[in-house]
Formats: sequence, structure tokens, C-alpha cells
Amino acid sequence: MIGILLWKDPQRGARQRPVTLAERSILHMRFLCAEIVRGPRTAEAALGWRVSSAARRMRKLGVTRVVLPEGFASMAQLEKHGLRPVSTLSLRRRLAADWVRQALAERGVSPGGARVAVSAAQMTGELVRTVTELSLRHRYVLLDVPYGGEELCRRLRREYGVSLLLGPDREQLEGADALVLFDPRTELRRGDGVTLPLYDEAAPMGGVSLPPALEQQLPEGAGRGQLLSALLEGGVLRRSQLNA
Repeated sequence: MIGILLWKDPQRGARQRPVTLAERSILHMRFLCAEIVRGPRTAEAALGWRVSSAARRMRKLGVTRVVLPEGFASMAQLEKHGLRPVSTLSLRRRLAADWVRQALAERGVSPGGARVAVSAAQMTGELVRTVTELSLRHRYVLLDVPYGGEELCRRLRREYGVSLLLGPDREQLEGADALVLFDPRTELRRGDGVTLPLYDEAAPMGGVSLPPALEQQLPEGAGRGQLLSALLEGGVLRRSQLNA
């Protein structure tokens, strides 16, 4: 089971437990939810103790991954007890093609004439899916990958009648209108083009919305990217329900 940590406002005149744990269903997926009381006057030491207490109790119940509040800054307490945040990498890669389209549109770049480059250290299913989506939307897609590109190129041409430019040089990668990075390329020098670092959990994710009937079932204060990633992984949320 995945955990979820939420802040809870203190109640005036009422005795509250500083940390409470209970199972919670979100879109029919079970989470172990820890609510931690935090107010404007809560001392940092007390808050740290509460986070450690929640983490310790979650770990004893088998939780290893947790959805955190936005801006959470007490990672040391979680790591001490063997907890780690839910990864958003898979979600970022599923949304990459939509983000490229939006970013190019904001810059007034025509999708048909845009040069979109994708760079990765290895061929993966996520890379194949992203490159396929981009190739169906943009005429010029450049793929920088050590191996496997030829087979993907043949498949895209056979199934969709589209082609890739394989093995772009450094100048072509740096000059692309959009550069999608599955792995770091620190040697590249980018200008004004769009760059999506899909390997970076800390990079801003932009807006991702769900249909209103689903939105109202999400708890307030939970890290949105992590929560959507968990729901997508759990199979209770479909890619088609995400609007980037």
C-alpha cells in the first residue's frame, strides 16, 4: 500500500492527536493516510517529531512510498525510516508530447514545421511511446539514442508512414525547437528552445487536470504529481483522463 501524508489544521479548544493514521480510499484505491497537525505556531522540532512518528508507524505497516504535501521539506525524517516519495517520472514521460505541443504553441511555433529532438541513454517502452506520439504530431522528429533507433524507425514508417532523423549531431540537438531529455545532457547549450528534463523530479510539472467528477475526490494539499502518478500506477486512473 502507498502512504499519503497530509497537514491538518489545529482546532481551537479541542484536544487533538498530533498524528493520526487511517486507511483512505481515493478513486477506489486504498492509501494509508497520515494526518499531521501543523499550525502557524507549531515549532519545527515538534513538527519534525510528528513527521518521524508518522513515518515510523507507516513503515511498520508495510509502507515504503508516500505521497507528500506540496513543498514538503522534511525528507530526512522519511528517509531515516525507509520511506521515499512516489516517483513522478513515468507520469512526466506520458505527458511529454502534450507539454511539447503546449510549449510550442505558446511560442507561436507551427507543429508541422517544428523540429523536436529526443535524447535518451537507452531504448525503453516509455521512450518508444513518447517518440511515437511526437512523430504523429510533428513532421521533424530527431532521435538521439545509442541503439534500437533503426528498428523503431522502420516500425514507425511501416505502421504510420512517418520517419525519424536518427543520430542528430550536437548542433542539431542544440538548435531544435523542443528538446526532450530522458537523461541529462549537460554538455548541450540551449538557446530559446523548449527543454523538457524528464529525468528531473524537481522540475515544474505545469497544470494537469482531471474531469470535474474526479477532481472533487482528490484530497486537498497532497502533492499533485505524486498523487496522480500513484493513481495512474494503480490502474484507477487512465492516461486519457489526464488533461495536460
